[in-house]
Amino acid sequence: MRIALAQILSTPDPDHNLALIEDGTRRAAEAGAAVVVFPEGTMCCFGVPLGPVAESLDGPWADRVRSIAAAAGITVVAGMFTPADDGRVHNTLIATGGGVEASYDKIHLFDAFGFAESRTVAPGSKPVSIAVGGVSVGLATCYDLRFPGLFQELADGGAGVVLVPASWGAGPGKREQWDLLVRARALDSTAFVAACDQADPTTAGREPGSAPTGIGASLAVGPLGAVLDQLGAEPGLLVVDLALDEVEQARRAVPVLANRRF
Repeated sequence: MRIALAQILSTPDPDHNLALIEDGTRRAAEAGAAVVVFPEGTMCCFGVPLGPVAESLDGPWADRVRSIAAAAGITVVAGMFTPADDGRVHNTLIATGGGVEASYDKIHLFDAFGFAESRTVAPGSKPVSIAVGGVSVGLATCYDLRFPGLFQELADGGAGVVLVPASWGAGPGKREQWDLLVRARALDSTAFVAACDQADPTTAGREPGSAPTGIGASLAVGPLGAVLDQLGAEPGLLVVDLALDEVEQARRAVPVLANRRF
């Protein structure tokens, strides 16, 4: 299974960001990827009010993503914001194209390191997997990486790959935590984990500010924790081939899913 991670630098302008999706999707399709993953907050970067940009999943922004995916003939996974019933928004992943139509609302909200995502974002409640070319693929978002139970739940449901769009907050030790957590979640679930972060805004001359706006370093990790490939801090496209038979091999060799008690 060939996947692509499109490490972009979102702006506050959803229309501009659609152009980034179109370009990244085209390049991923040309590279032969079955799915292209964009970061959390692809619709709009963090650090600006999210309510005014949020749209429903049948709104014009999501429909444009569907058109891009359909034209390229691959599955697109991208972060957006949808209205919640309580006046907040949901931090939503749209997954569309290639026979897929699904969404995932981020379950674990980033109330950490002095940031309170829950002030403006309502949590989701249900794990979500999609089928890409007959392969079960789980979805997770950014702070979800700190909660191994979600990844084990996705693996219990059959997922051999978990895709993780992110907008990882910068700060002391955060890059080390990013690498460690992605690798640990692969080991917890004995699945491939592919995490696509926002590029580091400082690579484009922007100030990161106090919001989690990304550090780059998108990566794909094998089911025994080995890093397959990784990007730097700047925008880029990472294309990786996943040898899916390694999932069953790993689960036979290290049956943590079968052996766990809690």
